[in-house]
Amino acid sequence: MNPAQNFLAPILADLAKVENRMRSLDDHHHQELSNALEHLLSSGGKRIRPAVALLTGRMYQGNIQRLVSLSAAIELLHTATLVHDDLIDGALLRRGIATLNAKWSPAATVLTGDYIFAQAARCAAETDSVYLMKQFAKTLAIIVNGEIDQLFSTHRYSTRDEYFKRIYAKTASLFELASSAAAHLSNVSDDEVESMRQFGYALGMAFQIVDDILDFTGAQETVGKPVANDLRQGLITLPFICYLEKHPEDEEVQAVLGGEKANIDKLVNDIRDSGAVQDAFQIARDYIRQAVEILEERPACDEQKALKELSEYVILRHI
Repeated sequence: MNPAQNFLAPILADLAKVENRMRSLDDHHHQELSNALEHLLSSGGKRIRPAVALLTGRMYQGNIQRLVSLSAAIELLHTATLVHDDLIDGALLRRGIATLNAKWSPAATVLTGDYIFAQAARCAAETDSVYLMKQFAKTLAIIVNGEIDQLFSTHRYSTRDEYFKRIYAKTASLFELASSAAAHLSNVSDDEVESMRQFGYALGMAFQIVDDILDFTGAQETVGKPVANDLRQGLITLPFICYLEKHPEDEEVQAVLGGEKANIDKLVNDIRDSGAVQDAFQIARDYIRQAVEILEERPACDEQKALKELSEYVILRHI
């Protein structure tokens, strides 16, 4: 375990159960589906979302079997969205490993994503919670709507509010589900569930902002995809918005917004040198501060401490 991920220590045994549950869903289906699922589950994901669910549930002394099923459902839902997302983006690498659509036809890739969605719903149903099934379906609808919105938002000016709505749909909604559903399954009060929903929202917003920062500052070997990959596709993220607010007449900015050929390497360097990345990072840190403040109001325990460490880890990925 990476020393920076010590927050996983209280739930290592639980995470192993989640991995086993996800890998036990074969049901003797087509061998290529089994191979694809194994490839995806072995591709180096950080399992942050299951960790949020498990730590939250453990903090409230929830039933571990239901938490394992919830965590597997959330990770599989996340994995399925990545399969479709990579196909939509034409991405050939994720986490430095070839994506499914780099190997398969679009039709086979879509069907595999659908298969994983179905298995995610199956795990969610194992919790015997109507509330969770409703929230699961609601979250999936939010994610899909966000993807549609993103498709029609390339090479278009986005305000901060529009960007925040987009990353809520893309990322924070699933963090929100992980924390709030784990609290609900642990039979705590509605106020506690709402507090943990707010925690998941703030954590997820910060997580995506840092991901978008890494698109400008990280090396391909670190982030597992080409530098400025989003910008090259015309996707407007927070560092670009922060730069645009200070340099609205920049020629390369106007080229990107106009869907014209731009010197992306020059623009990336200008954004790095302008302070825009630091401005975006401060917004991410503000979200983490909100998340930690919510945790400070919960009783002290190993899981609460681990959730605070996890929150700091989200920020440390930038350094």
